[in-house]
Amino acid sequence: MRRAPWTTESISRCDRGSAMVEFALVLPIFLMLLLAVFDLGRMIYMFNGVAEAARELARVTSVHPGTPGALGSTTQTASVLAAQKGLIPNLGNPTFTCVDIDGSSVTETCVAGMQVKVVILAPYRPVTPVLSLIGTIDLKSSSTFSIQQ
Repeated sequence: MRRAPWTTESISRCDRGSAMVEFALVLPIFLMLLLAVFDLGRMIYMFNGVAEAARELARVTSVHPGTPGALGSTTQTASVLAAQKGLIPNLGNPTFTCVDIDGSSVTETCVAGMQVKVVILAPYRPVTPVLSLIGTIDLKSSSTFSIQQ
């Protein structure tokens, strides 16, 4: 009696080989998607951190505005900025602006009833090879608080 060329033993060997090939084809795509999800989570963390840094700096500066003409130059503001820079990588230096109640910038001394506006940004560079093609993304946030004296 002659055996058929395709027996169950030969078919199972073929299936194992094809499963390895399929796994080898799908694995890089799966890893790229996993890395992209990690990158997205990192970007969301940084964006929330930049927004929190702007809020904290505006709050501290509204309570301790500093000397006239040097808004945000107090030691309290400097210590909050140092703490936020320790949490958020590449966090830039903020810009402080005194704003009147109608939203216009004030060039003279900030007094109670006016607002301090803080704008801060941090550049974000994705590590995923495909996402890194878009380049650096500037995560920017601003916050405004009323000055209390």
